[in-house]
Amino acid sequence: MSKRWQAEKKKEHYYKSAKKEKYRSRASFKLLQLNKRFKIIKPDDYVVDLGAAPGGWSQVALDIVGDNGFVVGVDLQRIKPFEHENFIQITGDFTEEETIEKIKKALKIDADVILSDASPKLSGIKDIDHLKSIDLAENALKIAENILKPGGNVIIKTFQGEEFQNLLKKLKKKFKIVKTTKPPSSKKGSMEMYILAIRLL
Repeated sequence: MSKRWQAEKKKEHYYKSAKKEKYRSRASFKLLQLNKRFKIIKPDDYVVDLGAAPGGWSQVALDIVGDNGFVVGVDLQRIKPFEHENFIQITGDFTEEETIEKIKKALKIDADVILSDASPKLSGIKDIDHLKSIDLAENALKIAENILKPGGNVIIKTFQGEEFQNLLKKLKKKFKIVKTTKPPSSKKGSMEMYILAIRLL
């Protein structure tokens, strides 16, 4: 990474705000903004955070669910532990059955919310990166079908492209409400879009 890129990043508003407010990632503000608007996560909820490292979304989820809620963070990379006793981290690939089984064991009951801010390893080729992101989103949906309770909610990040509408059609068959949005903290020019699938049928 160039020194210029690093300097620009440090100047960026949400990056500086994350440092100031002791969030692990600027992405924390995306979930804060989404949840303020749509109330996807509520106190006492059981939440699964897919693609969780470094833990920015899990951190926000823990604050919202409180002591009686529970958060499971899943990522290929190890997540630095939180002080909260109601957080479990699973190091693994959430596209694999073995990891899904570990999530089930950690939860013990069905989840109220599935979060996925996961991003594929980017190639720089727009169409390829879009398809990779759709694959991750469909795997998040597969997990929701396995462990989300009826009436539960999902937030999934994906990149816009030719398969985006097909993904929305799949979600609309399984959830009462499906919305798409981009929080103010998303970087300008980013392909990312957030899908909110509300109330699993």
